[in-house]
Amino acid sequence: MAKIIIGFMGSGKSTIAKLLDPNYIDMDAVITDRIGMSIADFFDKEGEPAFRQIESQVLAELANSDAVISTGGGVVVTEANRQILASNDQTIYLKADFETLCNRIEGDQVNVRPLFVNNSRADFKAIFDGRQTWYEQAATQIIDVANKTPQEIIEEIK
Repeated sequence: MAKIIIGFMGSGKSTIAKLLDPNYIDMDAVITDRIGMSIADFFDKEGEPAFRQIESQVLAELANSDAVISTGGGVVVTEANRQILASNDQTIYLKADFETLCNRIEGDQVNVRPLFVNNSRADFKAIFDGRQTWYEQAATQIIDVANKTPQEIIEEIK
């Protein structure tokens, strides 16, 4: 079974996945290759429901592998995805408080996150709050990543 890393944006999913396996699979990159455009452009053109359908297909395909997989932060929005994640033996939720995540996202000069920049702080917090239960229900392991180095998180996973 796959080792699937879930969590809100800024929680360190890609960083941790890369440390667990340099050949990890970035689900957003797989989706981008499949749709032939950026996820943001696809959202604008086709809408979120169409994106979530493709995301579910990709997750179902990858969950049967032995790979380390970094998911997008919204993977838990879909019930079918939550079921796939919950039935996986190694679904790891990288949990952090809202302020920690906001500080990480604001300090990230490489990744522009439309959900963050296009919403007020209150609306962004509502999105964060709305996903917390879903992450916890889908996870087989929950790791609080606030104030931990990537290496400390890796040790906790192992």
